[in-house]
Amino acid sequence: MNNYCQTLTLQGIVASVDPQQLQCDLHLRNGDTVTLHFGAETTFSVLTNIDGVSHDRVPEAPGAEGGELQRKVARYLRPRDTVFVRAIQMEHAGQRRFDVRAVCLMHSTPQRFVFEDQHWWLTQTTHMANAWLDDLFGDSRNYREDDFARLYRTNLNIYGGATDDNLQAMATLSRLVYGLSSAYLLTGDPRYRKAAGAGIEFQRSSFRILSHDGQCCLWAYGRRKGVNGTVTLLPSESSDDAGAIAIYEQIYGLAGLSQYYRITGDPEVLEDIRRTVNTFNTLFLDLKEVNPEFPGLDGYFTHLDPANLRPDSPALGRLQSRKNWNSIGDHLPAYLINVILALDPLPQGADEGISRFLNTCKQMLDRTTRLILDRFPDDDSIYVNERFFADWKPEHQWGWQQDRAVVGHNYKIAWNMTRIAHYLRASGQEAEAQRALTLAERLARAMITHGADPLRGGCFDAVERHPTNGQPMEFPWGSTKDFWQQEQAILANLILHGNTGDPEYLDQARAMSAFWNMFFLDRDNQGVFFRVSEDGIPLLDGAHANKGGYAIAGYHSFELNYLAHVYTRAYVAPPANAQASFCLYFHPSANSGFRSINVLPDFMKPGSIEIASISINGRRRADFDPNRFQIPLERADLDSEVIVQFRRK
Repeated sequence: MNNYCQTLTLQGIVASVDPQQLQCDLHLRNGDTVTLHFGAETTFSVLTNIDGVSHDRVPEAPGAEGGELQRKVARYLRPRDTVFVRAIQMEHAGQRRFDVRAVCLMHSTPQRFVFEDQHWWLTQTTHMANAWLDDLFGDSRNYREDDFARLYRTNLNIYGGATDDNLQAMATLSRLVYGLSSAYLLTGDPRYRKAAGAGIEFQRSSFRILSHDGQCCLWAYGRRKGVNGTVTLLPSESSDDAGAIAIYEQIYGLAGLSQYYRITGDPEVLEDIRRTVNTFNTLFLDLKEVNPEFPGLDGYFTHLDPANLRPDSPALGRLQSRKNWNSIGDHLPAYLINVILALDPLPQGADEGISRFLNTCKQMLDRTTRLILDRFPDDDSIYVNERFFADWKPEHQWGWQQDRAVVGHNYKIAWNMTRIAHYLRASGQEAEAQRALTLAERLARAMITHGADPLRGGCFDAVERHPTNGQPMEFPWGSTKDFWQQEQAILANLILHGNTGDPEYLDQARAMSAFWNMFFLDRDNQGVFFRVSEDGIPLLDGAHANKGGYAIAGYHSFELNYLAHVYTRAYVAPPANAQASFCLYFHPSANSGFRSINVLPDFMKPGSIEIASISINGRRRADFDPNRFQIPLERADLDSEVIVQFRRK
């Protein structure tokens, strides 16, 4: 192509450097090597966190000669270092050239990554949580239910201010509570715990709909304020779910409750979780014992008719009697894993009702895991199927999805099946654990070439499951990247590296993390961009310009901060190193009725971590078992801060 030019982003490893000629060879992630040229306007930097604080402490290159630019090339382009470059690619008369205008290192120290330093993810979660609370509530440090009723908004513009839509959506409220609870778990800042508690009170008082006998709970979609009062909305207004009660939204209604419950053991919160789980197993579950008129082929239906609470109502149209990834798989990360972490082993003082509920959760964990392993893989495609009819026949003509894969869902299955493998292995179910891990590895390895970006890092959004263009991937719309899918890719590769020790997973995790931290952080507004181009340019059209909205909320980015910190410290930081440790913070409720609290951070690889220290209300506990993740409590320990330090074994 003559007279061709385009600005593009590349991520690669420096192969060789010639400072005097102002050039270097960069080995790209796809296996190619290109020669880069530097000029007077080329900038050099080190990756910054969301706070924008400079991490540039790169020393001068020993023996560097020449002018200032030559010395900068020698200083910042170190062999074997990973770098991002922004370059102008030009082609003319059969010649190709890359003129670099920006270079970004991953660390001031050779062959290191700033996002693996101890405080990286803590800094990110603190700034995001502070900004979210400041945007909604100003300078408040104590929060009440009334603050959320008056001031909480689902939709915030890119600056954190109000938009024309004053919707208060239940699922996004719950996801924000999840984020605040996760921020407290990581940092111990009481501001986040108090705000999360007030958010839960608002959720329970404003969206909870109990059955006549008080044993089941549905959550209203949202509330919208008008001139003459506030209207509660039961059916969803989301485009894919409009007019129906979506199990997806009910599931995420438990995200904040379950993460907050891990911190506090609050019995009222657990009761609402139990009631909602009862709803899943009485209204949405496809079993003859639940409803003799259902097919009885297992799994959870995606939607209910709000008029008659049936999934098979013809009024649902294309949503009638359907099952999909969200109705089956989202139970696991949204609440099931966190509830089981809080209740297994049973806390001291737990009654028979809590024991029965734990067994119910374990049965649901088994059911959803089994269905993912049995129903979602496809021998005819490297991607899973995502939508099904009631009889589990794949549906490849539904709406926008058609025969298309969402890359992030494949990563999400890989991540969660590895977590499940850890849980099964810890309970002695080795064969089942290996089956879950086999699917996780199959999907994660497939995404290396059919989901991940081999030039820049990060992963793409939606692709055709059966490409017809002769290429590894075919994009139905654009080659864009969404924030939540990067999270799934980072966590999947980190946890698989921890499980297998395979360096390829660590390499993938670093490439994904580098892209996230380079391009998804809105350093001006302490937020996260929803969507970027393949080169990392934020796409701010329509709702994608918002900091807060129905899809973004306060969930995935905080989940990433929490688990990337835990996984990096447990699986990546060198053992017997000060960096291979981390703390979690708990605050058991005075009315929990328990005399212990479970503190295992996640479904971790058995034997990977141990407790290094315990501090309760400012006093160190001297006598504890480092391999026991249930901490006994005295009455005086309740309503106190519990700090648990973990270390990699």
